[in-house]
Amino acid sequence: MSTEITLFEESFISSQVQAALPEGYTVRPLRENDYERGFLKVLEVLTEVGTQTKEQWLERFNYLKQHNHEYFTIAICNEHENRIVAAGTIFVERKFVHNNGLVGHIEDIAVDANQQGKKLGLRIIEALKYIGAKKGCYKVILDCSAKNIPFYEKCGFTQKEYEMAWYVPTTKAHL
Repeated sequence: MSTEITLFEESFISSQVQAALPEGYTVRPLRENDYERGFLKVLEVLTEVGTQTKEQWLERFNYLKQHNHEYFTIAICNEHENRIVAAGTIFVERKFVHNNGLVGHIEDIAVDANQQGKKLGLRIIEALKYIGAKKGCYKVILDCSAKNIPFYEKCGFTQKEYEMAWYVPTTKAHL
C-alpha cells in the first residue's frame, strides 16, 4: 500500500478534534490525491473556484508543500465515501512587531452543503487554532461576513476592527 503525500506533518493535527468528529470522519492535512476526493467542490460553497486540471492542482499543491512551514490546509474526509466534506487553511505570517512574532490567518472555511449540522465547521476552526498555537502564533485572525460573526464568536473569536478590500481591476488599463 502506498502512502499518500500530505501537505504537512500529521503531528500538527489535534487528537482532541479528531476524537470529537462523528464516526467515520477524519481530520488530516490536505493530501496530493484530494483533487479526486472533491476538495475543490467543497470550496465552491464559498466562492468561484474555476476549473483546474490535475496538473494545475499538483503545481499549487507542490508549491504549498515546499512552503509547509507557512501553509496548513486541512480537510475532513468522510472515510465511508472517500470524499472531502470540509476544509480550511491557516497561513502563518512572519511579522516584525511583537518580537518578530507570528500571526495565523484563517482562510477558506468550507463545509459541504449536505454536511451542515455536524459541527464540522467548528472542528475545522478548532484544528486550525491548534495549528496556530503549535506554530507559536501570538494571535489567529480571520475575516468573515456579518452573518457568520455569531458562529466565530462560538469558536472563541471576538470582533475587532473592520476589514477593507480592494479588488484588482480585470483590465490592466486601470493600473
